[in-house]
Amino acid sequence: MAEDKQVDVVVIGGGAAGLSAALTLARARRSVVVVDAREPRNAPAAGVHGWLTRDGIPPTALVSIGAREVEQYGGRIRYGRAVAARRTPDGFVVDTDRGEPLRARRLLVATGLTDELPPIGGLRERWGRDVVHCPYCHGWEIRDRPIGVLGSVHHALLFRQWSTAVTLLRHTAPAPDAEQAEQLAARGIAVVEGVVSTLEVVDDRLAGARLESGRVVPIAALAIAPRPVARDALLLGLGAEIAAHPSGSGTHVVADAGGRTGAPGVWVAGNVTDLVAGVVQSAAGGVTAAAAINADLLAEDTRLAVERRRTQRFSADLERVNSERVLGARRHGLDSLLAPPPS
Repeated sequence: MAEDKQVDVVVIGGGAAGLSAALTLARARRSVVVVDAREPRNAPAAGVHGWLTRDGIPPTALVSIGAREVEQYGGRIRYGRAVAARRTPDGFVVDTDRGEPLRARRLLVATGLTDELPPIGGLRERWGRDVVHCPYCHGWEIRDRPIGVLGSVHHALLFRQWSTAVTLLRHTAPAPDAEQAEQLAARGIAVVEGVVSTLEVVDDRLAGARLESGRVVPIAALAIAPRPVARDALLLGLGAEIAAHPSGSGTHVVADAGGRTGAPGVWVAGNVTDLVAGVVQSAAGGVTAAAAINADLLAEDTRLAVERRRTQRFSADLERVNSERVLGARRHGLDSLLAPPPS
């Protein structure tokens, strides 16, 4: 596939959503190129959990297998960063940091999101290990340990499902109201006042949360609610709508149930539109968007085929009329009328 040849779809983002979409499109015999910057959100995690038959698979292994599956159906993977996307009369051009402009009839953006972490010393280094955000992704791995929960009453009650030793570190969050305080007390969840400044680590294991007062709260895991930020820069110039996410955390790209945005020819899938989707939900979103894109391309292919057929029939009818005119003139001895006029 020459780089200057237009393909049916360029997929930006090679995570679960992008690769699932590319696999579906390639199996539908669509030409597809995936541009992947190799920056998966879940890279710090040891494994992907809750994916039937793939539980515990390392994130890098998952995308490597997915890329090979896409390629076996004729899809192409281009490793690099998509730096710009612009509309053209017949589709889109995606520019990459490798200097390879990719032309496509349709565009699927599956760039995911980034997690804005709280400014606590040592937290980023533990992120995805013993500092986690999702109980369904990591709860089993930290079960029965002393778990600290940063600021969120909801998270504290949720993580209580995995451990009887849960402490709510209020940090900068509002104090629990009377109802919440009763719920926490009923579940045996202690509330610790004070701002967390740093994490204490011993032998590469989380050992505690140090407050600004100097007190250290012993914990073996910390649950936080990072602020998710959609990677939507490429969509800003294409006319897609960016809005606050219904969950109240961060912004997302607005799309319908099939991933179609308000920008003609542009679809989204995964965390760039659904901030709270896990890996499985993101993959499903990719499949859904791919089916919608294929249906849209099918409608266009059919319309163009009808136009070509009508043009061919018109040309054939015109040729038939001219032939009949010539034959009629010859039968009446009027060949001279068919000769071109003198110059």
